[in-house]
Amino acid sequence: MAVNPYLSDTIFAKATGAGVSGVAVIRVSGPDAGPALLALGKKPLPPPRVATLMRLYDPNTNGAIDEALVLWFPAPNSFTGEDVCELHIHGGIAVVAGVLGALGEIKNLRPAEPGEFTRRAFLNDKLDLTRVEGLADLVAAETEAQLKQALIQAEGGLGTLYDEWRSRLVRALALVEAALDFSDEELPDDITAGAIKTATEVLQKIEHHINDAHRGERLRTGVRMVILGPPNAGKSSIMNALAKRDAAIVSDIAGTTRDVVEVHLNLGGYPLLLADTAGLRGEGSEAGGTTDTIELEGVRRARDWAKRADLKLCLFDGAKLPMLDKETEALIDENTIVCINKLDALSDAPPDKINGQNVLSVSVKTGDGMDELLSVLKKRVENILAVSTDAPLPTRERHRHALKECAASLKRFIGDNKNATATLTSELAAEDLRLAVRALGRITGRVDVEELLDVIFAEFCIGK
Repeated sequence: MAVNPYLSDTIFAKATGAGVSGVAVIRVSGPDAGPALLALGKKPLPPPRVATLMRLYDPNTNGAIDEALVLWFPAPNSFTGEDVCELHIHGGIAVVAGVLGALGEIKNLRPAEPGEFTRRAFLNDKLDLTRVEGLADLVAAETEAQLKQALIQAEGGLGTLYDEWRSRLVRALALVEAALDFSDEELPDDITAGAIKTATEVLQKIEHHINDAHRGERLRTGVRMVILGPPNAGKSSIMNALAKRDAAIVSDIAGTTRDVVEVHLNLGGYPLLLADTAGLRGEGSEAGGTTDTIELEGVRRARDWAKRADLKLCLFDGAKLPMLDKETEALIDENTIVCINKLDALSDAPPDKINGQNVLSVSVKTGDGMDELLSVLKKRVENILAVSTDAPLPTRERHRHALKECAASLKRFIGDNKNATATLTSELAAEDLRLAVRALGRITGRVDVEELLDVIFAEFCIGK
């Protein structure tokens, strides 16, 4: 049997963030983790899972490097399933460099690649792929809602759900195989009915599971909202006010914003990706258009963002009422928050509705109306992302694609055999169930996953 290249040697890396810190953690994993710790500490290995104070030395010079808290995790009771030691050292640049340099001089040790510790945990059956992805999301989480979703997935909520469905289908497949292999013998009349019943129940659960308006994926990446409007309506000022920093350049000159400027916001624990865009105006100098090719590209990108956004904030210039920008007005739909800026410059009352949508009036300059805008925005984002249950959701397109493949196979199986008796109509029935089982297995990593590994583990940082 070929040796897995990811398990044959011993790896090490700093597992904490870059820069100076009070404490830094260096992790070592592999068959030579114990000898490496002996070489650094010049003492017997400490008791497993007990923090032990130990002076570390450079094995080549015998010079002291640091005094550290050391943890020893013998296989298989470690994160990776291998022998692992963790060195909790002082986080100064010289100390970290000294320990890493000393480890690099020890035979059979090498620096870890991005995500390699977690990859080893997967290869040693410590984690399934959904838990691996949940761990990556946990590290990247920026809001409370993202943290909650990532924690459910990292703790196995999603993988457990898919494994349960897969186990039920495996049992149904066993019934199908029995009906095919022993078709000339007397078999219980309910074999086919039992397999179809199981397939139908799992199919219903899958269809309910993926009918979630892509909430899981949106929660991972953030609700996409774009600010649209004519030049000088105050789009960049609105973005800066919501971001509470100068994310976009603000100027009285029309056409200042030419590209899409994106910022990530935390609204009541939910993530929002907010985009400021170029002012909407057509080509040509007539009727306020532009001949600037760069600005026209910015307008094109603004319209492209509008097509892909979950929410639109259409902003009108209050100083130009009762005239409304027609290009902006044409983009209003049920996913739009309509807002009139420059409330301080209004001479007449603003309209209550535009294109059937309620109108908010604000003044970025004075702050009037901004609290109401923020409240409406929070509610809209919460309505998109909030779910009424703690049940795990699919968080990646690969999950959804595999679930759809599984559902399609189950539909074929049910449709082909709904009129069958104890003996199934053909061996294709078993193949449909096999395909369904395989599709679920790909999500957690039970089968056919080698091509997924590089993509998944590339999301991780060095030391994780």
